[in-house]
Amino acid sequence: MGEDVWKIIEEEVERPSIFKSKESLTPEYIPDTLPHREKELKELASYFKHLVSSPGSFSQRVLLIGGVGTGKTATARVFGRDFTRYALTKGYKVKYAHVNCHSNRTLYNVVADMSRQLNAPLPSRGLSAREMFEALLTYLDETDQYAIISLDEFHYFASLAGRDAVYFIVRAYDVFETPVKRLNFIFISQDTAKLSLLDPSLESYLLRHMIKLEPYTSAQLLDILRYRASKAFYEGTYDDTVLKFIADYEGHDKGGGGNARHAIEVLMIAGVMAENEGAKRITLEHARKAIMKISRDIVNVSEAINYSSLHELLILLAAVRLLRRTGNPYVKIGDVEKEYELVCETLGQQPRRHTQVYEYVMNLKKAGVIEAKSSGKGMKGRTTLIGINYGPLDMLEQYLLDLIKRKIAIGAT
Repeated sequence: MGEDVWKIIEEEVERPSIFKSKESLTPEYIPDTLPHREKELKELASYFKHLVSSPGSFSQRVLLIGGVGTGKTATARVFGRDFTRYALTKGYKVKYAHVNCHSNRTLYNVVADMSRQLNAPLPSRGLSAREMFEALLTYLDETDQYAIISLDEFHYFASLAGRDAVYFIVRAYDVFETPVKRLNFIFISQDTAKLSLLDPSLESYLLRHMIKLEPYTSAQLLDILRYRASKAFYEGTYDDTVLKFIADYEGHDKGGGGNARHAIEVLMIAGVMAENEGAKRITLEHARKAIMKISRDIVNVSEAINYSSLHELLILLAAVRLLRRTGNPYVKIGDVEKEYELVCETLGQQPRRHTQVYEYVMNLKKAGVIEAKSSGKGMKGRTTLIGINYGPLDMLEQYLLDLIKRKIAIGAT
């Protein structure tokens, strides 16, 4: 290693940081406590208390509803982590598994991920979803264990996997009649409207036990930011003025989205900006710049975008570039496919066939990332039109390009 490179690395690594624990501001972080979700945690404890009072007597299914950034995932994870610890003190083995339905889009993948997280010793291939599920139930019986499974972004699974797959999961014990019911579920969704494609009786069944998380107010967000900042930064590197500015910007009562994830991301970016400038404190100016840097709309769909496959992202990038270049609200799928081929060539990727491209476009539509509609009357020939109703597109283009390059670098498909 050259002396100049060594010096650059050494100076950067040994430079004092205002961050004590940057991971405390990441979406993956599971906090020790959840300010302003005590009521919802209490409801979950009430729904699942049978696991320590009369375990196996029935299988509980709860629907957890809330918009982006209302703490659905964090609430489920914190509950799962701490309930399993509590159950152990009472002599019961209860496990928790959190399955993301963006990355597990089929019934087979959902059941496989459930089994993996519960450490069920199943062969890696050769079993159907039904056989795997049956083997999982046998494993839980043999080891005398119970489980709470959270299916995150459940509406996405419902739209892609279809009614039969949803019925299989939701009404599992109608299919597998066993005296001891060891599996319990939390279905996490953005809103009930996204479940409307289900069979009415199935939707009604899910709505019986529903917990709804409301968007956060500015006062609630201030409490959340205070907690996260105390974990993430050294004392004296920030103050309440900055945290209140971010909370007021995002608070639902002040016209914001009430999105804690977005508020925390703004704080993270403000901290990184301050550190890159060599500042010892995060200022209001850093917070203002951080808010300008990210788009609330892009953050709202960022989870769906992050879990999209590489070629779905390449198609999305092609659509964004066409929409920017033409200035039109919609572009034809054929034009997007041509642009996609150019994008693939530039980034050294092999473009997929037309039928696969159409399937990717439909996946993006179902995830709420794009609009896709038939051209209808007034246009020669029938085609699919693609549009994006959020932005700004220049920020989205850069966001996608960075994400695509990271996926290519780690060999993601």
